[in-house]
Amino acid sequence: MGTIAELLQQTTHRPWELPTTGWSYYQEWNNALFFHWEVPLELLQSLVPSNLEVDLYEGKAYISLVPFTMQKIRPKYLPSLAFVSDFHEINLRTYVTYEGKPGVFFISIEAEKSLSAFLSRMLSGLPYKKSTMVRTPKGYTSQNKLQDFRFSAEYEIQEVIVVKTGLDRFLTERYSLYLERNGKLYRYQIHHKEWELRNVRMDKFDSKYIINALNLEGKVPDLMHYSEGVQVIAWDREVLS
Repeated sequence: MGTIAELLQQTTHRPWELPTTGWSYYQEWNNALFFHWEVPLELLQSLVPSNLEVDLYEGKAYISLVPFTMQKIRPKYLPSLAFVSDFHEINLRTYVTYEGKPGVFFISIEAEKSLSAFLSRMLSGLPYKKSTMVRTPKGYTSQNKLQDFRFSAEYEIQEVIVVKTGLDRFLTERYSLYLERNGKLYRYQIHHKEWELRNVRMDKFDSKYIINALNLEGKVPDLMHYSEGVQVIAWDREVLS
């Protein structure tokens, strides 16, 4: 792991310059799995705020389920506390743009710990919910009985992807996230090094996410990635509209 000062110097991979204001939060997104599906654009219309445009790759819309382990999340001038700063997380996201800046929009976010979910929801405004999660070196399971969501996977991590495709980059290299809350649209800008991606062999996979017209139950991902993780810094949210 490098220092934050070193991280701030590594910007050539970014699609736009870093914000000029000081950063506000540090976190690590570790041991990340990425499961991607191509979906009909019309399925996303009811899930994405009307003032965001769904970002397409070669005319196709995608969603991704991203299980990972959050670690060391903290405000800039405070230490991390493992009992609240470290937890497993799963987000279900799609890809959007606003005024030329591509980013992600979270359809669902789940956290392993009740306190972490509560504080993350209160501080960020993102729709965190608590789910029961268990992780092993080659497995990950999650269940949310209230939402009727479930996920389980057994996998084998494979070789580094040396030459990424355009789609690989489209689905992983995102430096902003969008949030709609109380009728207002916000953007969080983030920064990290480019993801080092690996192929992953899936030995067992099951998921159930049914949200409006979107239904992932029993559907095998079209594309999968794994990464050991990235250090992340984030800025305070901006009001867009």
